[in-house]
Amino acid sequence: MSEENGCVWSVERTPIGPLLLAATDRGLVRVVFHADRRRVPAALSALAGGLGGRPEPAPPGHPVLTAAAGQLAAYFAGRLRAFELALDWSLASGFTERVLRELATGVPLGSVVSYQDLARRVGEPGAAQAVGAAMGANPLPVVVPCHRVVASDGGIGGFGGGVETKRQLLALEGVLPSPLF
Repeated sequence: MSEENGCVWSVERTPIGPLLLAATDRGLVRVVFHADRRRVPAALSALAGGLGGRPEPAPPGHPVLTAAAGQLAAYFAGRLRAFELALDWSLASGFTERVLRELATGVPLGSVVSYQDLARRVGEPGAAQAVGAAMGANPLPVVVPCHRVVASDGGIGGFGGGVETKRQLLALEGVLPSPLF
């Protein structure tokens, strides 16, 4: 691992496009959607700013990234119902971290929760919009399932990976019907 900050990264191909995965000694720290050649440098710069040092390419067989890649493959194949990965919460704090931790443990595959209900669960019933902001700041999408948070009126809500990606993830989990074409 990098001596500076202990962060390494790799890009994994998935049915929703390439995902950049980054890990520290403490666990998976970042997942970035649409990790193509144009997006990776900016994602790595942002990660360096958040962690205080430039991430390095992962050596082959890195234990955290290998486990994450394997669990993501099983998830996309429909064989994994819950991620069991060590997570490094360094890129989340305060209200955002409270909301994301509740989401990670309290909203299982196959279910959804509204922004309002999630706000209530963390003891802030008037904070539905702040929950939306927390979802947008989620450093670990898919693994910490912000795609399972929807509008109270039944609308799908927004999503940092794009609404179509959110639809694909919810269809994979059986919450929405799969697209016809």
